[in-house]
Amino acid sequence: MSHSITSVLSQIRSLQNQVGQAAPNGDLPRSNAIQGLTEGNAVTGPSFSQTLQTALKGVNEAQQKSGQLAAAFERGEAGADLAKVMVASQQSQIAFRATVEVRNRLVQAYQDVMNMPL
Repeated sequence: MSHSITSVLSQIRSLQNQVGQAAPNGDLPRSNAIQGLTEGNAVTGPSFSQTLQTALKGVNEAQQKSGQLAAAFERGEAGADLAKVMVASQQSQIAFRATVEVRNRLVQAYQDVMNMPL
């Protein structure tokens, strides 16, 4: 146990030394994102609706793949073994449960905002 702690501490010290050598004047190099924020430029990325649509498409694709593998297994096709069918089924179930949980939290957040006193 103490060997692993010593190992982690030595790694931290070596990283600190590397950072100290990279910026000898004490100024740490900034990433592009931080520089963009300090210069007044907004960091752009996909909108929430685009992210949600992409996630829903991914869940739909996982469910379709699971259904296709299950149908291929039922037909007795050579490429569809039981392990692949079960893994695809579990992946699609987990993705769907996560989607339902996100929806529930969004609805709850909406209701909380709507019930706030003015």
